[in-house]
Amino acid sequence: MNLAVIALIGRIVLMFALMMIVPLVFAVVGDDGAQGAFVAGFVITMLSGVAMSVAMRRFRRELQPRDGFLLVTFTWLLLPFFGALPLLFALPELSFTDAYFEAMSGFTATGATVLSGLDTMPLSVNVWRCFMTYVGGLGIIVLVVAILPMLGVGGSQLFRAEITGPMKDQKLTPRIADTARGLWVVYFVMSLACFLAYGLAGMSWADAFMHMNTTMGLGGLSSHDASFGYWNSPLIEGVAVVFMLLAGLNFALYFVAWRQRSLARLWYDIEVRAFYGVLLFSVALISVFLWAQGSYDGYPEALRHTVFHVVSVATTTGYASNDYAQWPLFAPLWMILLGCFATCAGSTGGGIKMIRMLLLLKQARRELVRIVHPNVVNPVVVGGRAVSEKVIQSVIAFMMIYGATLVTLTMVLLFSGLDVVTAFTAIIACVNNIGPGLGEVGPAVNYGGLSDFQTWVCTFAMMLGRLELLSVLVLFTPQFWRK
Repeated sequence: MNLAVIALIGRIVLMFALMMIVPLVFAVVGDDGAQGAFVAGFVITMLSGVAMSVAMRRFRRELQPRDGFLLVTFTWLLLPFFGALPLLFALPELSFTDAYFEAMSGFTATGATVLSGLDTMPLSVNVWRCFMTYVGGLGIIVLVVAILPMLGVGGSQLFRAEITGPMKDQKLTPRIADTARGLWVVYFVMSLACFLAYGLAGMSWADAFMHMNTTMGLGGLSSHDASFGYWNSPLIEGVAVVFMLLAGLNFALYFVAWRQRSLARLWYDIEVRAFYGVLLFSVALISVFLWAQGSYDGYPEALRHTVFHVVSVATTTGYASNDYAQWPLFAPLWMILLGCFATCAGSTGGGIKMIRMLLLLKQARRELVRIVHPNVVNPVVVGGRAVSEKVIQSVIAFMMIYGATLVTLTMVLLFSGLDVVTAFTAIIACVNNIGPGLGEVGPAVNYGGLSDFQTWVCTFAMMLGRLELLSVLVLFTPQFWRK
């Protein structure tokens, strides 16, 4: 291993320690009793970062592509460990397994939780859970590349390993640090708008801050056990829907639209149109279905709850205003299916991304045409541009690994004793970073009822999904470690 990777991880850990100041401020101002937990977490994290940085300071060289994958994977393994420390100190009854799961859920913007009694929990603990989602949403690596260019190592490999989507090698600016910084500025400006909108809609400013974090990160963690059912407010739900829809798009498109001073790039993007088209169709289908099934007294009420939950699950956020697991089974299963692919590449959402689904559909159509016309030249075209065979093969390989991962991890949970609905939807929800599943991990309950082994399986699934499988699984191939 390039030891410069360890040195750089040490600097990332140092930066992460500084982020603990945010919940510490809430703890001090609110005097919620968790000040010592965050001071202890800050000190341990800071000393660990200093130790790694100092011990490896003499190892400095340009990162190779494999170093980028190592750095991203080990960073996403290590930061949840430090993120779990304040939770362990503030909540003595919490096991390390559950604390690490909670931190991983935050960093991967999954929104699954093992905690209950959130309404009576120290405010700073809830702030920390939500703030980890905000940081993880766009990617801690992008953040580091954006604001710490003085690190002296190449950022391109990190950016490619972290940013989601099959065509992520395209650059928006000549310098990768400028690209990452531009994405972060867009993220911050939209976050500020979301925060103000929540506050003006009726949330307390503390709740507005926490739910801004998890809305923009599409993570879904909340400071209340009832999630958005705590307010039962159509206005607050409307604000959430708007910003979940915005965060579900490719942030690079916002960056381009800002530079060109035009929204045309958003309007004409095929992935954006597919994203909104699929959601509109799904809302119409499920709302009529629920109304026809008598789940709600009137269509307006069915439409309200359908819009909120379809957008929440499809964008892999995972908020809930009521227990949609009690709906006729077709509706929640359809929504979970949407969560597997609906969000755009370059968004803070999880899943395989809409662009991959579009490429698969176009490739399937091309193969059907070839059956009838074997010699026809029929390239896959997206947005008026032919897609290279390399990208097509990459997408097909990704989908094969994606399917194998879902089946394998589901079988592992079934082997551990879970029922089929809970096991399958828990893995779907964790790999796609949706959050709640069905059965014992549905929206009205949480993952706290799982055994330690089952919790670790779900933790691993969350990390796999956040780094899009290949970035992690490539480390298990012998070819990766050969010189």
